[in-house]
Amino acid sequence: MRPLNKIVIGCIWIAFMGTSCKKALDLAPISSISSANFWKTESDATGALYGMYVDFRGVTATNLFLWGEARSQDIKQSIGNDYTNLPIFTNILTPVTAGPDWTSLYKVINDANLILKNVPTINFTTEANKNTILGQAYAMRAYCYFVAVRTWGGVPIVTDPTEGYNPSTMYKERSTPEEVFTQIKSDIQMALSLFADNSYPKGRNLWSKPAVYALKGDVFLWTAKMLNGGVSDFKASLDALNAVDSSDVTLLADFASIFDYTNKGNKEIIMASNYELNQSGGTFMVNLSCGKIPPNASPAAVAAIGTPGGESYWTLTDDTRRSFTDDDQRKAASFVELYTKDPTTGLYTNLYECVQEKFDGMINAGTRTFIDDVILYRYADILLLKAEAENALGMDPSDAINLVRQRAYGANFSQHIFISGSKAQNDAAILNERLLELLYEGKRWWDILRFGKAFDLIAYFKSNPNAQHELLWPLSNNILSLEPKVTQNPGY
Repeated sequence: MRPLNKIVIGCIWIAFMGTSCKKALDLAPISSISSANFWKTESDATGALYGMYVDFRGVTATNLFLWGEARSQDIKQSIGNDYTNLPIFTNILTPVTAGPDWTSLYKVINDANLILKNVPTINFTTEANKNTILGQAYAMRAYCYFVAVRTWGGVPIVTDPTEGYNPSTMYKERSTPEEVFTQIKSDIQMALSLFADNSYPKGRNLWSKPAVYALKGDVFLWTAKMLNGGVSDFKASLDALNAVDSSDVTLLADFASIFDYTNKGNKEIIMASNYELNQSGGTFMVNLSCGKIPPNASPAAVAAIGTPGGESYWTLTDDTRRSFTDDDQRKAASFVELYTKDPTTGLYTNLYECVQEKFDGMINAGTRTFIDDVILYRYADILLLKAEAENALGMDPSDAINLVRQRAYGANFSQHIFISGSKAQNDAAILNERLLELLYEGKRWWDILRFGKAFDLIAYFKSNPNAQHELLWPLSNNILSLEPKVTQNPGY
Protein backbone atom coordinates (compact mmCIF):
# COMPACT_ATOMS: atom_id res chain seq x y z
CA MET A 1 0.00 0.00 0.00
CA ARG A 2 1.41 3.33 -1.05
CA PRO A 3 1.76 6.35 1.28
CA LEU A 4 -0.93 8.96 0.73
CA ASN A 5 -3.14 9.55 -2.24
CA LYS A 6 -0.88 10.73 -5.04
CA ILE A 7 -3.33 12.20 -7.49
CA VAL A 8 -2.44 13.94 -10.72
CA ILE A 9 -3.55 17.53 -11.33
CA GLY A 10 -7.00 17.73 -12.82
CA CYS A 11 -8.09 14.24 -11.71
CA ILE A 12 -8.49 14.88 -8.00
CA TRP A 13 -12.23 15.29 -7.74
CA ILE A 14 -13.06 12.30 -9.97
CA ALA A 15 -10.76 10.06 -7.98
CA PHE A 16 -11.98 11.44 -4.67
CA MET A 17 -15.57 10.51 -5.57
CA GLY A 18 -14.53 6.90 -6.07
CA THR A 19 -14.86 6.81 -9.83
CA SER A 20 -11.92 6.41 -12.18
CA CYS A 21 -10.11 8.97 -14.28
CA LYS A 22 -9.81 8.42 -17.97
CA LYS A 23 -8.07 5.13 -18.65
CA ALA A 24 -5.15 6.79 -20.41
CA LEU A 25 -4.00 8.35 -17.16
CA ASP A 26 -3.48 4.90 -15.56
CA LEU A 27 -3.61 6.25 -12.02
CA ALA A 28 -2.81 4.06 -9.04
CA PRO A 29 -5.65 3.34 -6.59
CA ILE A 30 -6.09 5.78 -3.74
CA SER A 31 -4.42 4.57 -0.57
CA SER A 32 -6.36 4.45 2.65
CA ILE A 33 -3.31 5.76 4.46
CA SER A 34 -3.66 9.44 5.27
CA SER A 35 -1.34 12.11 6.50
CA ALA A 36 -2.84 11.66 9.95
CA ASN A 37 -1.17 8.28 10.45
CA PHE A 38 1.71 8.46 8.00
CA TRP A 39 4.83 10.62 7.92
CA LYS A 40 5.71 9.74 11.50
CA THR A 41 9.00 7.85 11.24
CA GLU A 42 12.19 7.70 9.22
CA SER A 43 11.00 4.44 7.66
CA ASP A 44 7.84 6.22 6.46
CA ALA A 45 10.03 8.77 4.71
CA THR A 46 12.22 6.06 3.19
CA GLY A 47 9.15 4.21 1.95
CA ALA A 48 7.79 7.36 0.34
CA LEU A 49 11.17 8.00 -1.28
CA TYR A 50 11.33 4.57 -2.87
CA GLY A 51 7.71 4.93 -3.92
CA MET A 52 8.78 8.03 -5.83
CA TYR A 53 11.41 6.02 -7.69
CA VAL A 54 8.88 3.29 -8.50
CA ASP A 55 6.55 5.93 -9.99
CA PHE A 56 9.53 7.33 -11.89
CA ARG A 57 9.55 4.13 -13.94
CA GLY A 58 6.30 5.41 -15.42
CA VAL A 59 8.44 8.18 -16.94
CA THR A 60 11.48 6.15 -17.96
CA ALA A 61 10.02 2.86 -19.25
CA THR A 62 8.63 4.37 -22.45
CA ASN A 63 7.87 8.07 -22.25
CA LEU A 64 11.42 9.32 -21.78
CA PHE A 65 12.56 7.61 -24.99
CA LEU A 66 9.56 8.89 -26.94
CA TRP A 67 10.00 12.48 -25.70
CA GLY A 68 13.79 12.54 -25.95
CA GLU A 69 14.60 10.56 -29.08
CA ALA A 70 11.69 9.30 -31.16
CA ARG A 71 11.08 12.52 -33.08
CA SER A 72 14.68 12.69 -34.36
CA GLN A 73 13.75 10.40 -37.28
CA ASP A 74 16.85 8.28 -36.77
CA ILE A 75 14.39 5.40 -36.35
CA LYS A 76 11.66 4.17 -38.68
CA GLN A 77 8.96 1.51 -38.65
CA SER A 78 10.25 -2.03 -38.97
CA ILE A 79 8.47 -5.19 -40.13
CA GLY A 80 5.98 -4.99 -37.25
CA ASN A 81 3.07 -2.58 -36.92
CA ASP A 82 3.03 -0.08 -34.07
CA TYR A 83 0.60 2.56 -35.23
CA THR A 84 0.20 4.03 -31.75
CA ASN A 85 3.63 5.65 -31.85
CA LEU A 86 3.80 6.22 -35.60
CA PRO A 87 2.76 9.92 -35.36
CA ILE A 88 5.68 10.55 -32.99
CA PHE A 89 8.31 8.90 -35.17
CA THR A 90 7.00 10.70 -38.27
CA ASN A 91 6.40 14.05 -36.51
CA ILE A 92 2.72 14.15 -37.47
CA LEU A 93 1.47 15.26 -34.06
CA THR A 94 -1.96 16.66 -33.26
CA PRO A 95 -3.94 17.10 -30.02
CA VAL A 96 -5.53 13.73 -30.85
CA THR A 97 -2.20 11.98 -31.55
CA ALA A 98 -0.10 13.91 -29.06
CA GLY A 99 1.90 11.04 -27.60
CA PRO A 100 2.27 10.52 -23.86
CA ASP A 101 1.00 13.47 -21.85
CA TRP A 102 2.59 14.93 -18.72
CA THR A 103 0.58 12.81 -16.27
CA SER A 104 3.48 10.48 -15.39
CA LEU A 105 5.75 13.46 -14.72
CA TYR A 106 3.30 15.23 -12.42
CA LYS A 107 2.71 12.00 -10.53
CA VAL A 108 6.42 11.93 -9.65
CA ILE A 109 6.43 15.68 -8.97
CA ASN A 110 3.60 15.14 -6.50
CA ASP A 111 5.61 12.38 -4.81
CA ALA A 112 8.50 14.81 -4.45
CA ASN A 113 6.20 17.55 -3.14
CA LEU A 114 4.82 15.22 -0.47
CA ILE A 115 8.35 14.38 0.67
CA LEU A 116 9.42 18.02 0.73
CA LYS A 117 6.38 18.99 2.77
CA ASN A 118 6.39 16.18 5.32
CA VAL A 119 9.94 14.91 5.80
CA PRO A 120 11.18 18.08 7.59
CA THR A 121 8.73 17.31 10.43
CA ILE A 122 10.11 13.80 11.06
CA ASN A 123 12.85 12.97 13.55
CA PHE A 124 15.73 11.09 11.91
CA THR A 125 18.62 9.17 13.43
CA THR A 126 20.93 11.65 11.71
CA GLU A 127 20.32 14.97 10.01
CA ALA A 128 22.39 13.72 7.06
CA ASN A 129 19.86 10.97 6.35
CA LYS A 130 17.03 13.48 6.33
CA ASN A 131 18.95 15.86 4.08
CA THR A 132 19.78 13.10 1.61
CA ILE A 133 16.10 12.25 1.19
CA LEU A 134 15.19 15.91 0.76
CA GLY A 135 18.03 16.38 -1.73
CA GLN A 136 16.74 13.47 -3.82
CA ALA A 137 13.22 14.92 -3.85
CA TYR A 138 14.46 18.34 -5.00
CA ALA A 139 16.58 16.68 -7.70
CA MET A 140 13.72 14.53 -8.93
CA ARG A 141 11.34 17.48 -9.14
CA ALA A 142 13.94 19.48 -11.07
CA TYR A 143 14.54 16.64 -13.51
CA CYS A 144 10.83 16.09 -14.18
CA TYR A 145 10.27 19.79 -14.84
CA PHE A 146 13.32 19.79 -17.12
CA VAL A 147 11.78 17.00 -19.18
CA ALA A 148 8.43 18.81 -19.26
CA VAL A 149 9.68 22.25 -20.28
CA ARG A 150 11.75 20.85 -23.14
CA THR A 151 8.75 18.90 -24.37
CA TRP A 152 5.86 21.38 -24.10
CA GLY A 153 7.48 24.70 -23.23
CA GLY A 154 5.87 26.46 -20.28
CA VAL A 155 4.01 24.12 -17.92
CA PRO A 156 2.13 24.60 -14.64
CA ILE A 157 4.49 24.89 -11.67
CA VAL A 158 3.22 22.87 -8.72
CA THR A 159 5.32 22.89 -5.56
CA ASP A 160 2.68 21.84 -3.01
CA PRO A 161 1.31 18.29 -2.88
CA THR A 162 -2.21 17.59 -4.05
CA GLU A 163 -4.04 15.99 -1.14
CA GLY A 164 -7.67 16.90 -1.70
CA TYR A 165 -10.10 18.73 -3.92
CA ASN A 166 -9.59 22.48 -3.87
CA PRO A 167 -10.17 24.04 -7.31
CA SER A 168 -8.69 27.39 -6.28
CA THR A 169 -5.28 25.81 -5.70
CA MET A 170 -5.48 22.65 -7.78
CA TYR A 171 -5.92 24.14 -11.24
CA LYS A 172 -3.02 26.26 -12.48
CA GLU A 173 -2.15 28.17 -15.59
CA ARG A 174 1.01 27.43 -17.52
CA SER A 175 4.08 29.31 -16.38
CA THR A 176 6.56 30.65 -18.91
CA PRO A 177 9.64 28.58 -19.81
CA GLU A 178 11.76 31.18 -18.00
CA GLU A 179 9.73 30.73 -14.81
CA VAL A 180 9.97 26.95 -15.07
CA PHE A 181 13.74 27.13 -15.43
CA THR A 182 13.95 29.47 -12.44
CA GLN A 183 12.17 26.75 -10.43
CA ILE A 184 14.42 24.02 -11.85
CA LYS A 185 17.61 25.91 -11.01
CA SER A 186 16.35 26.69 -7.51
CA ASP A 187 15.59 23.01 -6.89
CA ILE A 188 19.02 22.02 -8.19
CA GLN A 189 20.72 24.46 -5.85
CA MET A 190 18.70 23.17 -2.90
CA ALA A 191 19.58 19.58 -3.78
CA LEU A 192 23.29 20.34 -4.02
CA SER A 193 23.23 22.03 -0.62
CA LEU A 194 21.70 18.95 1.02
CA PHE A 195 24.01 16.14 -0.10
CA ALA A 196 26.88 15.67 2.32
CA ASP A 197 29.51 14.55 -0.21
CA ASN A 198 30.19 13.39 -3.77
CA SER A 199 29.67 9.69 -3.11
CA TYR A 200 27.40 7.46 -5.17
CA PRO A 201 24.75 5.14 -3.73
CA LYS A 202 25.03 1.44 -4.49
CA GLY A 203 23.54 0.77 -7.90
CA ARG A 204 23.81 4.44 -8.90
CA ASN A 205 20.04 4.53 -9.34
CA LEU A 206 19.25 7.22 -6.76
CA TRP A 207 19.98 10.92 -7.06
CA SER A 208 23.39 11.85 -5.66
CA LYS A 209 25.44 15.03 -5.63
CA PRO A 210 27.38 14.08 -8.80
CA ALA A 211 24.09 13.19 -10.52
CA VAL A 212 22.66 16.59 -9.61
CA TYR A 213 25.79 18.25 -10.99
CA ALA A 214 25.20 16.30 -14.22
CA LEU A 215 21.64 17.61 -14.31
CA LYS A 216 22.87 21.14 -13.61
CA GLY A 217 25.36 20.95 -16.47
CA ASP A 218 22.61 19.78 -18.80
CA VAL A 219 20.12 22.43 -17.64
CA PHE A 220 22.51 25.38 -17.87
CA LEU A 221 23.75 24.26 -21.29
CA TRP A 222 20.13 24.28 -22.46
CA THR A 223 19.37 27.74 -21.06
CA ALA A 224 22.66 29.10 -22.41
CA LYS A 225 21.61 28.12 -25.92
CA MET A 226 17.81 28.18 -25.85
CA LEU A 227 17.01 31.04 -23.44
CA ASN A 228 19.89 33.40 -24.18
CA GLY A 229 21.70 32.51 -20.97
CA GLY A 230 24.96 33.21 -22.73
CA VAL A 231 28.45 33.07 -21.28
CA SER A 232 27.41 32.94 -17.61
CA ASP A 233 25.22 29.88 -18.20
CA PHE A 234 27.89 28.17 -20.32
CA LYS A 235 30.38 28.72 -17.49
CA ALA A 236 27.94 27.42 -14.87
CA SER A 237 27.35 24.35 -17.04
CA LEU A 238 31.05 23.68 -17.47
CA ASP A 239 31.74 24.10 -13.75
CA ALA A 240 29.02 21.59 -12.92
CA LEU A 241 30.26 19.09 -15.52
CA ASN A 242 33.80 19.43 -14.16
CA ALA A 243 32.41 18.60 -10.71
CA VAL A 244 31.03 15.35 -12.14
CA ASP A 245 34.37 14.69 -13.80
CA SER A 246 36.09 14.80 -10.42
CA SER A 247 33.75 12.20 -8.90
CA ASP A 248 34.16 8.41 -8.93
CA VAL A 249 33.47 7.86 -12.66
CA THR A 250 35.41 6.36 -15.54
CA LEU A 251 34.95 5.15 -19.10
CA LEU A 252 34.69 1.38 -19.21
CA ALA A 253 37.08 -0.12 -21.76
CA ASP A 254 34.38 -2.36 -23.23
CA PHE A 255 31.51 -0.21 -24.50
CA ALA A 256 29.01 -3.09 -24.52
CA SER A 257 29.63 -3.87 -20.85
CA ILE A 258 28.16 -0.51 -19.78
CA PHE A 259 24.70 -1.83 -20.60
CA ASP A 260 24.95 -5.45 -19.44
CA TYR A 261 22.14 -6.47 -17.13
CA THR A 262 24.74 -8.10 -14.86
CA ASN A 263 26.84 -4.92 -14.72
CA LYS A 264 24.31 -2.39 -13.45
CA GLY A 265 25.65 0.45 -11.37
CA ASN A 266 29.10 0.29 -12.99
CA LYS A 267 31.49 3.21 -12.72
CA GLU A 268 30.46 4.83 -15.99
CA ILE A 269 26.91 5.28 -14.69
CA ILE A 270 26.03 8.51 -12.91
CA MET A 271 22.26 8.16 -12.61
CA ALA A 272 19.85 5.47 -13.82
CA SER A 273 16.25 4.36 -13.33
CA ASN A 274 16.34 0.85 -11.93
CA TYR A 275 14.56 -2.20 -13.35
CA GLU A 276 14.71 -5.67 -11.83
CA LEU A 277 13.30 -9.08 -12.63
CA ASN A 278 9.99 -9.70 -10.80
CA GLN A 279 10.00 -6.12 -9.49
CA SER A 280 9.18 -4.07 -12.56
CA GLY A 281 7.85 -4.19 -16.07
CA GLY A 282 10.11 -3.80 -19.07
CA THR A 283 11.15 -0.84 -21.18
CA PHE A 284 10.40 0.45 -24.66
CA MET A 285 13.45 -1.44 -25.97
CA VAL A 286 11.17 -4.43 -26.53
CA ASN A 287 9.85 -2.57 -29.58
CA LEU A 288 13.32 -2.22 -31.14
CA SER A 289 14.40 -5.82 -30.76
CA CYS A 290 13.84 -8.93 -32.86
CA GLY A 291 10.61 -10.88 -32.46
CA LYS A 292 11.51 -13.77 -34.72
CA ILE A 293 14.54 -14.83 -36.73
CA PRO A 294 13.59 -15.12 -40.44
CA PRO A 295 14.50 -18.14 -42.60
CA ASN A 296 17.88 -18.02 -44.34
CA ALA A 297 19.24 -15.43 -41.92
CA SER A 298 22.95 -14.73 -41.68
CA PRO A 299 24.46 -17.14 -39.10
CA ALA A 300 26.75 -14.38 -37.82
CA ALA A 301 23.80 -12.06 -37.16
CA VAL A 302 21.79 -14.89 -35.56
CA ALA A 303 24.70 -15.61 -33.23
CA ALA A 304 25.03 -11.93 -32.32
CA ILE A 305 21.32 -11.59 -31.54
CA GLY A 306 21.16 -14.77 -29.49
CA THR A 307 17.74 -15.58 -28.05
CA PRO A 308 15.26 -13.46 -30.01
CA GLY A 309 12.60 -11.50 -28.22
CA GLY A 310 10.65 -8.33 -28.78
CA GLU A 311 8.19 -6.84 -31.21
CA SER A 312 10.24 -5.78 -34.28
CA TYR A 313 8.25 -2.55 -34.44
CA TRP A 314 11.05 0.00 -34.95
CA THR A 315 14.43 -0.08 -36.63
CA LEU A 316 17.21 2.31 -37.58
CA THR A 317 17.03 4.38 -40.73
CA ASP A 318 19.65 3.70 -43.35
CA ASP A 319 21.30 7.07 -42.72
CA THR A 320 21.65 6.35 -39.02
CA ARG A 321 23.16 2.90 -39.31
CA ARG A 322 25.54 4.13 -42.01
CA SER A 323 26.80 6.82 -39.64
CA PHE A 324 28.77 4.09 -37.83
CA THR A 325 32.04 2.73 -39.19
CA ASP A 326 32.92 -0.93 -38.77
CA ASP A 327 35.98 -0.11 -36.67
CA ASP A 328 33.81 1.66 -34.06
CA GLN A 329 33.05 -0.81 -31.24
CA ARG A 330 29.84 1.13 -30.56
CA LYS A 331 28.33 -0.21 -33.79
CA ALA A 332 28.26 -3.91 -32.88
CA ALA A 333 27.37 -3.05 -29.28
CA SER A 334 24.40 -0.91 -30.37
CA PHE A 335 22.75 -2.89 -33.16
CA VAL A 336 22.97 -5.91 -35.46
CA GLU A 337 22.24 -5.70 -39.16
CA LEU A 338 20.17 -8.81 -39.82
CA TYR A 339 20.58 -9.97 -43.43
CA THR A 340 18.91 -12.85 -45.23
CA LYS A 341 20.28 -14.82 -48.16
CA ASP A 342 19.69 -13.55 -51.67
CA PRO A 343 18.33 -16.58 -53.59
CA THR A 344 20.08 -15.48 -56.78
CA THR A 345 23.59 -14.89 -55.47
CA GLY A 346 23.49 -17.05 -52.35
CA LEU A 347 24.97 -14.15 -50.40
CA TYR A 348 23.55 -12.57 -47.25
CA THR A 349 22.77 -9.18 -48.78
CA ASN A 350 19.05 -8.62 -48.15
CA LEU A 351 18.64 -6.39 -45.11
CA TYR A 352 15.73 -7.75 -43.09
CA GLU A 353 15.91 -5.35 -40.15
CA CYS A 354 18.37 -3.61 -37.86
CA VAL A 355 18.10 -5.13 -34.39
CA GLN A 356 18.93 -3.14 -31.26
CA GLU A 357 21.65 -4.69 -29.08
CA LYS A 358 22.14 -1.95 -26.50
CA PHE A 359 19.66 -2.50 -23.64
CA ASP A 360 18.79 -6.01 -24.90
CA GLY A 361 17.82 -7.17 -21.42
CA MET A 362 18.40 -10.64 -20.03
CA ILE A 363 17.22 -14.19 -20.58
CA ASN A 364 14.85 -15.63 -17.98
CA ALA A 365 13.50 -19.16 -18.45
CA GLY A 366 14.33 -18.98 -22.15
CA THR A 367 12.58 -15.65 -22.67
CA ARG A 368 14.26 -12.31 -23.35
CA THR A 369 13.10 -9.71 -20.82
CA PHE A 370 13.86 -6.03 -21.35
CA ILE A 371 14.70 -4.83 -17.86
CA ASP A 372 18.00 -3.03 -18.26
CA ASP A 373 18.27 0.14 -16.23
CA VAL A 374 17.34 3.29 -18.15
CA ILE A 375 20.42 5.51 -17.98
CA LEU A 376 19.81 9.20 -17.37
CA TYR A 377 23.46 10.23 -17.27
CA ARG A 378 26.77 8.45 -17.79
CA TYR A 379 30.35 9.66 -18.03
CA ALA A 380 30.69 9.71 -21.84
CA ASP A 381 27.58 11.88 -22.02
CA ILE A 382 29.16 14.27 -19.53
CA LEU A 383 32.38 14.46 -21.55
CA LEU A 384 30.48 15.39 -24.70
CA LEU A 385 28.36 17.96 -22.86
CA LYS A 386 31.64 19.33 -21.54
CA ALA A 387 33.04 19.54 -25.07
CA GLU A 388 29.91 21.40 -26.14
CA ALA A 389 30.24 23.97 -23.34
CA GLU A 390 33.97 24.37 -23.95
CA ASN A 391 33.42 24.98 -27.65
CA ALA A 392 30.75 27.59 -26.92
CA LEU A 393 33.22 29.40 -24.65
CA GLY A 394 35.93 29.43 -27.30
CA MET A 395 37.95 26.68 -25.64
CA ASP A 396 39.44 23.62 -27.36
CA PRO A 397 37.07 20.64 -26.86
CA SER A 398 39.53 18.08 -28.21
CA ASP A 399 40.48 16.36 -24.94
CA ALA A 400 36.91 15.45 -23.99
CA ILE A 401 35.99 14.30 -27.50
CA ASN A 402 39.14 12.24 -27.89
CA LEU A 403 38.58 10.42 -24.61
CA VAL A 404 35.28 9.19 -26.01
CA ARG A 405 36.76 8.35 -29.41
CA GLN A 406 39.76 6.56 -27.95
CA ARG A 407 37.46 4.10 -26.20
CA ALA A 408 35.28 3.75 -29.30
CA TYR A 409 38.02 3.02 -31.84
CA GLY A 410 40.70 1.37 -29.72
CA ALA A 411 43.65 0.33 -31.86
CA ASN A 412 42.28 2.40 -34.75
CA PHE A 413 42.02 5.61 -32.72
CA SER A 414 44.90 7.23 -34.62
CA GLN A 415 42.65 7.33 -37.69
CA HIS A 416 39.88 9.13 -35.78
CA ILE A 417 41.70 11.71 -33.64
CA PHE A 418 39.62 14.85 -33.33
CA ILE A 419 41.38 18.11 -34.16
CA SER A 420 39.63 21.35 -33.26
CA GLY A 421 38.37 23.53 -36.09
CA SER A 422 35.87 26.37 -36.20
CA LYS A 423 33.05 26.55 -33.66
CA ALA A 424 30.57 25.39 -36.30
CA GLN A 425 32.79 22.48 -37.33
CA ASN A 426 33.31 21.46 -33.72
CA ASP A 427 29.59 21.64 -32.97
CA ALA A 428 28.85 19.41 -35.97
CA ALA A 429 31.42 16.87 -34.77
CA ILE A 430 30.09 16.91 -31.20
CA LEU A 431 26.48 16.44 -32.31
CA ASN A 432 27.46 13.50 -34.52
CA GLU A 433 29.57 11.99 -31.74
CA ARG A 434 26.56 12.15 -29.44
CA LEU A 435 24.54 10.19 -32.00
CA LEU A 436 27.17 7.45 -32.15
CA GLU A 437 27.70 7.33 -28.41
CA LEU A 438 24.16 7.78 -27.08
CA LEU A 439 21.93 6.04 -29.63
CA TYR A 440 18.77 4.61 -27.95
CA GLU A 441 19.45 6.58 -24.75
CA GLY A 442 16.67 9.15 -25.14
CA LYS A 443 18.93 12.10 -26.00
CA ARG A 444 18.91 12.67 -29.77
CA TRP A 445 15.80 14.86 -30.21
CA TRP A 446 16.82 17.23 -27.43
CA ASP A 447 20.39 17.30 -28.74
CA ILE A 448 19.16 18.34 -32.18
CA LEU A 449 17.00 21.08 -30.67
CA ARG A 450 19.83 22.38 -28.49
CA PHE A 451 22.15 22.62 -31.49
CA GLY A 452 19.39 24.24 -33.57
CA LYS A 453 19.60 21.60 -36.31
CA ALA A 454 16.03 20.25 -36.61
CA PHE A 455 15.46 21.91 -39.99
CA ASP A 456 18.81 20.66 -41.28
CA LEU A 457 18.76 17.05 -40.06
CA ILE A 458 15.16 15.87 -39.70
CA ALA A 459 13.29 14.94 -42.87
CA TYR A 460 9.91 16.24 -41.71
CA PHE A 461 11.25 19.68 -40.81
CA LYS A 462 13.30 19.91 -43.99
CA SER A 463 10.04 19.47 -45.87
CA ASN A 464 8.12 21.84 -43.57
CA PRO A 465 10.35 24.90 -43.07
CA ASN A 466 7.53 26.94 -41.51
CA ALA A 467 6.78 24.38 -38.79
CA GLN A 468 8.81 26.11 -36.07
CA HIS A 469 5.91 25.77 -33.61
CA GLU A 470 6.02 21.99 -34.01
CA LEU A 471 9.34 21.76 -32.19
CA LEU A 472 7.14 21.80 -29.10
CA TRP A 473 4.69 18.96 -28.62
CA PRO A 474 0.96 19.63 -28.65
CA LEU A 475 -1.01 19.20 -25.46
CA SER A 476 -3.39 16.30 -25.75
CA ASN A 477 -7.14 16.84 -25.74
CA ASN A 478 -7.17 14.73 -22.60
CA ILE A 479 -4.99 17.22 -20.71
CA LEU A 480 -6.98 20.18 -22.04
CA SER A 481 -10.21 18.59 -20.82
CA LEU A 482 -8.79 17.99 -17.35
CA GLU A 483 -7.01 21.33 -16.96
CA PRO A 484 -9.43 24.25 -17.42
CA LYS A 485 -6.71 26.90 -17.05
CA VAL A 486 -4.27 25.31 -19.46
CA THR A 487 -4.14 26.47 -23.09
CA GLN A 488 -2.85 24.69 -26.19
CA ASN A 489 0.56 25.45 -27.69
CA PRO A 490 0.21 27.95 -30.57
CA GLY A 491 -0.21 26.44 -34.02
CA TYR A 492 -1.99 23.25 -32.99
